[in-house]
Amino acid sequence: MLKRFKSMFFVMMLALCLTAIPCRTQQAAAQSSNAQHAQAKTQEPWWKHAVIYEIYPRSFQDSNGDGVGDINGITSRLDYLRDLGIDAIWISPMYPSPLVDFGYDVSDYTAIDPLYGTLADFDRLMSEAKKRNIRVIMDFVPNHTSEQHPWFKESRSSRTNAKRDWYIWRDGKGPGEPPNNWQSWFGHSAWQWDPTTSQYYYHHFYVEQPDLNWRNPEVRKAMYDAMRFWFKRGVAGFRLDAVSRLFEDPDLHDDPIVPGKNAYGDPNIVHKYTDNLPEVHEVLREMRRVANEFPGNPVLISEADEPNIAELTKMYGAKNDEVQLPMDFQIADVNKLSAPEFRRLLNEVERNAAGGQPHYFFSNHDQPRTWDRYGDGVHNDQIAKLMAALLLAPRATPLMYYGEEIGMRTTPPTRKEDVQDPIGKLGWPEEKGRDGERTPMQWDTSKNAGFSTADRPWLPVPPSAAEYNVSVESKDHGSILDFYKRLIALRRNEPALRDGSYVPLNEDDPNVLSFLRKNPGKGDSVLVVLNMSGEARTVSFALDAYGVREKTAKPLISAPEIGRESAALDHLAIPAFGVFIGTVH
Repeated sequence: MLKRFKSMFFVMMLALCLTAIPCRTQQAAAQSSNAQHAQAKTQEPWWKHAVIYEIYPRSFQDSNGDGVGDINGITSRLDYLRDLGIDAIWISPMYPSPLVDFGYDVSDYTAIDPLYGTLADFDRLMSEAKKRNIRVIMDFVPNHTSEQHPWFKESRSSRTNAKRDWYIWRDGKGPGEPPNNWQSWFGHSAWQWDPTTSQYYYHHFYVEQPDLNWRNPEVRKAMYDAMRFWFKRGVAGFRLDAVSRLFEDPDLHDDPIVPGKNAYGDPNIVHKYTDNLPEVHEVLREMRRVANEFPGNPVLISEADEPNIAELTKMYGAKNDEVQLPMDFQIADVNKLSAPEFRRLLNEVERNAAGGQPHYFFSNHDQPRTWDRYGDGVHNDQIAKLMAALLLAPRATPLMYYGEEIGMRTTPPTRKEDVQDPIGKLGWPEEKGRDGERTPMQWDTSKNAGFSTADRPWLPVPPSAAEYNVSVESKDHGSILDFYKRLIALRRNEPALRDGSYVPLNEDDPNVLSFLRKNPGKGDSVLVVLNMSGEARTVSFALDAYGVREKTAKPLISAPEIGRESAALDHLAIPAFGVFIGTVH
């Protein structure tokens, strides 16, 4: 009896153990899953460490021989972008458009212009980019539409149309007189008389780009739904075009006039009542809430040419609830090699009151290229490497412009009849437009630098393409492209460059900009030294206060190459326009 009882007891205990094992396994799995979820929630968002690359789609790669770049062309070059080290691409507008402003005059926010391809082509681009861990950021144009947009066609049809209040319509001051003195960004009055309904409509930019009325809730809903359309297709965020111009003074006060004339011969005005009104921030918070509906930490990037860092800081939002990455035009527009000026601006944005992530760029589709703006005519290639280090080494999210990594230069048209950009047509010859910074990407030494098989691309390929192209520079260890590749890889792999804080050094030096990327852990920190003068300089660093014990730095990357295993911190020699980046322990 006792023996049988012991046997039964053993069987029962064995059964309990066997049933407990899966429970404990499930509990452990649940704990592990919860831990992973908690870790995911505390991980920094992808955009904080990303290198973003702007593609102007007309000029990146033509896949069908019509002389204009397209979506399939971008897809065909994704391996190049992956190998360069790019984390995300921002593509300038590809929506249907009459192309008065080359896509920034949108006639349909939820479609692809046939010039660039189809929605199926776009979906394939998204799929192929995802395979390479490259995110896609769309350009969103919220301030205005094309006059060919169905919304505006309805709005202008009659004063009683349901969409009349989707745009800004006003009576004039008198016969032939616009409502006030507001000017278009591209010259002359910002008001256009429309004889159909005998009123003026407002356009901050071209006549063909009427401004939307963001005080109308129906407009907001329609635009937010357009954003959702692309988020559902997997885009990683939006760059918000001209977002500071969304609102105008409802009382139509005249803008202040200052002495002189602008490039179009008009009186100089200050855009006091049509730019950066407080209501912009309400919209940005709403856009952020739309972005937050979707997984993957979507990012919003604002194009707002703020006059100072204090105004830029407001774009983050009082509770960091607006845009994550306001484009820093203060840094972008220094337009000279000045260690004191860059140091001041880096320090200001680093200490912004919102604690927001800095976002730097030097070139884009509206900016003449870095190679020309900062080059001295003799050392342009070396200065291009210095500017690469200034872009990629601070604590910030950098934005590159296509071709910047190969030293593409600005090549404006020499004859008015060759001008494509409407700005150039309006302002010639004082204003030659933006064609010069939009020329085709230079891939190799074949016809049209490998951009297109067409006899005449939409813009000519400059002669410099024979020397400055991806194929040639990929084989040259001393090329601008090679420097960018190594620097981007270093930024990704070196903990201090990836996560370290920014500490300015030698703040009284008028020629050399230096800073420390201090490792957040116990590893090495990174010293960055940029000589912004045309003469060799010797600098000295005392880094004891930052926990640096050694008196030497180990070079990671330099330009020109210094060719030594260590560099003394008390007399570090930097060539003219030289770059030194090294670890300190």
